[in-house]
Amino acid sequence: MKKVTRFFWFCSGAHVDTLKKYPIEHNKYVGIGATIFFTALFAALSGGYAMYFVFSGNAFAVGFAILFGLLWGTAIFNMDRYIVSSINKEGSVNQQILQATPRILLAIMIGLVISRPLELKIFDKEIREKLKTAYLKGQHTKIDSLQRTYNQKYAQELGKEKDLKKEKDSLERDINRSRYELNQEVFGDKTNQTSGIMGYGTYAKRKEEVLKEKQDRLKTVTDNLNQNEDYLGRRKDFEGVNATRLFNDRQLDSLANIAGFADRNWALGQLSYNVDGSRDLDTYMAISFIGYLFILFECLPVFVKLMSPKGPYDTAIAKLAEANIHFAERDKERDITVTDQTYDHHLHADIERRKHIITAQSEYDLGRQTYD
Repeated sequence: MKKVTRFFWFCSGAHVDTLKKYPIEHNKYVGIGATIFFTALFAALSGGYAMYFVFSGNAFAVGFAILFGLLWGTAIFNMDRYIVSSINKEGSVNQQILQATPRILLAIMIGLVISRPLELKIFDKEIREKLKTAYLKGQHTKIDSLQRTYNQKYAQELGKEKDLKKEKDSLERDINRSRYELNQEVFGDKTNQTSGIMGYGTYAKRKEEVLKEKQDRLKTVTDNLNQNEDYLGRRKDFEGVNATRLFNDRQLDSLANIAGFADRNWALGQLSYNVDGSRDLDTYMAISFIGYLFILFECLPVFVKLMSPKGPYDTAIAKLAEANIHFAERDKERDITVTDQTYDHHLHADIERRKHIITAQSEYDLGRQTYD
């Protein structure tokens, strides 16, 4: 239990040797340290999950996710630890709030960052369905775009095909009618279109010639239509119209499985809207609540430090800081004094040495003059 307590003290950024002297402060800093630790733990899980999707499909995806999760969790841990430990309780309430404001803003940003990947995991099923719908809609749009481009590019050939089909249908109806009239003529049925004379006579031969002309024309039209359809079919293959098909369920599942972080993040944002573009308040509140929860969780150590009254540990730390500052200043003064005295000593020694040199030189010059 002592090891756990000391570990959470370390997480809180407290000065352990000083904190030991004040048992009344122990639980407070255990709570702050635990909050920082679990925030970093959630950050590690969140970062690892995000990195797993970045390298999804790679053989080393799990390894990369674990490595990045540890690095990201450590970074968040150090930032939170610094944020909490750097708040000074010696100032007034307004000064403390002003001092904590940039730290709270940083905590909000961290909360937003670490909450998003976990939101992606929590709403994974809904995100997959949204992605499938989006992919299917995108494929519809692609097919429609290809079809419009194809229709515009080959409008003349398509118009010709339409005319040939219309002519073919008309010829087939005329041929059927002409065959019927020919049969009536041969069997002697009297109508407005037949003579009523039984047998294969002059009128029957004329009707047969007309029928043959129509059949020949039908054959020509059919050949032209087949050639045109064959050409348009090859053009469809070339333009990719025939190759583009709607995704089936298996393909949609596969696409949703390999969707990247950006696509999943977009789909999560779209969950907050209905099909008609209006806001889906239930889903929006559910997603927002998770984000707000992590923001609150990230800001909680700062709020706890701000809300907690000034305790003996805070006073002791302030006094210790003052003592360290005073010691540093005195240490600075000592270094300055030592430096000055050392410099003066060297200066005095240098002056004496120069005096000795000048005196010796003067005596030498005087001796030479006396000798001369």
